[in-house]
Amino acid sequence: MSRRNKKKHFENKKVKTYNTAMEQNTEEQITDKEQIDDNQTDEKLSENDSQNDSQTTNSEDNAIDSDKKSEQTEENVENPENSEKSEEDFEAKYNELSDRYLRLMAEFDNYRKRTLKEKMELTKTGGEDVLKGILPVVDNMERAIKSLETAKDLDAVKEGIDLIYKKFQEFLTSKGLKEIQAIGLELDTDVHEAVTKFPAPSEEMKGKIIDVIEKGYTLDGKVVRYAKVVVGE
Repeated sequence: MSRRNKKKHFENKKVKTYNTAMEQNTEEQITDKEQIDDNQTDEKLSENDSQNDSQTTNSEDNAIDSDKKSEQTEENVENPENSEKSEEDFEAKYNELSDRYLRLMAEFDNYRKRTLKEKMELTKTGGEDVLKGILPVVDNMERAIKSLETAKDLDAVKEGIDLIYKKFQEFLTSKGLKEIQAIGLELDTDVHEAVTKFPAPSEEMKGKIIDVIEKGYTLDGKVVRYAKVVVGE
């Protein structure tokens, strides 16, 4: 056999070997694919079986619940005493709650009436304590007026009137009434009411209060009367 024929023979042999190997690989891939498909099919079948089992279980549970309900209904039908007892219990509970509600409404109405009565009485007699404190001052004023008819020492009368005035001021202060300070201060619209303006006696008093026409008072911090003042300009 010539060299050329030998070379050709060897090449043909290599091609056959390569084709055989390719066929073997192809068969192996087909086999592996079939195994994967079989595994996936088995998994799907197992999932379907589990779903069917769960559905079957739920159906059985529902059937058991319906059987229990039907048994309870049959028991109520067969034992009317149970249903009558439950109706009696419900009626007793309703009567109890209704009685408690009526009692509560009655107590609230009594409380409302009592509170309203106390408020009306407090409004009528609220100034009783103040009036009792003013009565001694009124008595002293009457004595002073009576003494003026026969008095010869005017200084003594004046001193007596000053004492009455101071006593009256002390009484008002004890009740929370205080005079609003004004002269020499800046105008405060929260407590002062400017009536007019007047030329200031000095540069320092410009824009300040130089005179008080009517005194102002506060009761426990609340303004009961504004001080009427004159402002310097």
